[in-house]
Amino acid sequence: MNVRVVIFDWDGTLVDSVEHIADSLHQAATELGYPALEREAYRDIIGLGMVEALEKLYPGISRDEMNSIREGYARYFFSKVTTPQNVFEGMADVVADLRGSGRSCSVATGKSRRGLDFALVSSGLGDHFEITRCADETRSKPDPAMLEEILRFYRIDPEDAVMIGDTRYDLEMAQRIGMPSIGVEWGVHKRDVLGDYSPHAIVDSVPDLRRVLGLLKDRIH
Repeated sequence: MNVRVVIFDWDGTLVDSVEHIADSLHQAATELGYPALEREAYRDIIGLGMVEALEKLYPGISRDEMNSIREGYARYFFSKVTTPQNVFEGMADVVADLRGSGRSCSVATGKSRRGLDFALVSSGLGDHFEITRCADETRSKPDPAMLEEILRFYRIDPEDAVMIGDTRYDLEMAQRIGMPSIGVEWGVHKRDVLGDYSPHAIVDSVPDLRRVLGLLKDRIH
């Protein structure tokens, strides 16, 4: 795949954090008296900004209640996170090899800036990304604002980049501006959902992703 810039989602794409996010949301909301939801409901909103996620989970939630859940979520999430974060096997090599091949890498995530900055350090991946964008400093996915900001940073067109993500929100924001995308099946959403957003490819393994990106040889450790 001949692109200049590869843009990664974070949770569920690079890092195995989906279940921890779902647990943290459940814990924070139920502690404040909100009803426990089906686990799939918590998983399905991963990728959105926290405000948009809570509005979807609990329609009509007030701003004060939302802030209380956000504080509880952060407290629970960071109390349970260990370092280094659980980068999916082989994904650190993918990022490093992309950089080694002359391509640039960046991140577009629903995480907060505080959360991403912590994750960049604890994962050991931070030095690979030239620019990162978070939901609390621009508009949340699936609005393509964060992708547009990344494109302006590099001064490139949408077809010169690719968005890689595990949720429909990742692929929808790319689709909205005509950017190619790659869906990965090891996170939140599966092929039947990801396929609705016309991705360039959907992969179910890191070797498949390497093949699509033109990184033909797996690393041998």
